[in-house]
Amino acid sequence: MLGRAFLPWLRHVGNSMAVFVMQALGCEVAALNTVHYSNHLGYRQAKGTKTSADEISELYTGLKQSYLIDFDVMLSGYAPGPEAVDAVGAIARDLKLKASTKPGSFFWILDPVMGDEGRIYVNEAVVPAYKSLLRDADLILPNQFEAELLSDVKTTSMSDLIDAVAKLHRDYRIPHIIVTSVRFDPTSPVISVVGSSSCTDRSPRLFKVDVPALDCFFSGTGDMFAALTVVRLREAVSEKGLFGTASWRSADGVDALDLPLARATEKVLGSMHKILEKTKLARDVEVEKMSGPQGALEKDSEKRLHLRKTKAAEVRLVRNLPDLREPEVRFRAQALRKTMEWNPAKIPQASA
Repeated sequence: MLGRAFLPWLRHVGNSMAVFVMQALGCEVAALNTVHYSNHLGYRQAKGTKTSADEISELYTGLKQSYLIDFDVMLSGYAPGPEAVDAVGAIARDLKLKASTKPGSFFWILDPVMGDEGRIYVNEAVVPAYKSLLRDADLILPNQFEAELLSDVKTTSMSDLIDAVAKLHRDYRIPHIIVTSVRFDPTSPVISVVGSSSCTDRSPRLFKVDVPALDCFFSGTGDMFAALTVVRLREAVSEKGLFGTASWRSADGVDALDLPLARATEKVLGSMHKILEKTKLARDVEVEKMSGPQGALEKDSEKRLHLRKTKAAEVRLVRNLPDLREPEVRFRAQALRKTMEWNPAKIPQASA
């Protein structure tokens, strides 16, 4: 397993989150860090360094020279600039070429970290850099906003999002897609995850899983989702006997709700929601203590208050290992279909 993301020295986000989750669930992981920060950027400040594209490539070359690249999955996440995205893509393509004679022996999960809630928080040149990699990925994990950036389809409704997913399948030949953090009304009590595995004609097989929204801002949830997806998808694919199939693609006759991707997503969200519920309860207790008779919440500066609340909301991962390892499936996948018959000609064309 080759994991790629950023590494803050404190708290569970980036590789600190993803590597722990995968190792806790039995994966051997080699992690290449794209930045080294003192803390995650939810604190609105950090010290540290970015890993250059040349350094990323050099680290991979070192692994390759020592014959340490027998990976069956690569998970790529945050990259600080377009050059770093290109370096990540070169590694993935090299590993795919190495595995090309054995279908299904290597699987690339690409999390195109670019922004959220209508705001890009990376260099805008990263967007076309990610688009250039999409045809090589087996599964992509954009959030709703990132799906818009990649598909050039504005998503103000579920119908729009279905069009965006269909367009990504068709134009970039991506076998599997999961779109996270789907919410068209910011006041909705529900957040959805929408997934699809394409048929051989590149038409989508769509499902969604709805979960109750939690009134708390967490950092690292995308990294936890991606890492759990690695493990649970491999399990579901193994159960279906698809490891010898290119891109672990199910036969066309398999219904959306029977897809390994759907089964995996249910387990991923079972673990995540339970851990985040427990995190919010602990966070609420800490915030209450801050404002109690012994607290100083009302005396803090706005900046200090933000720092204290951000720390209080850090995901309680280590103490909730049982919820990682034995998820309770509480949220079931539902099939998604447009009211109109599937017609690829109606999906907007890719921009030049």
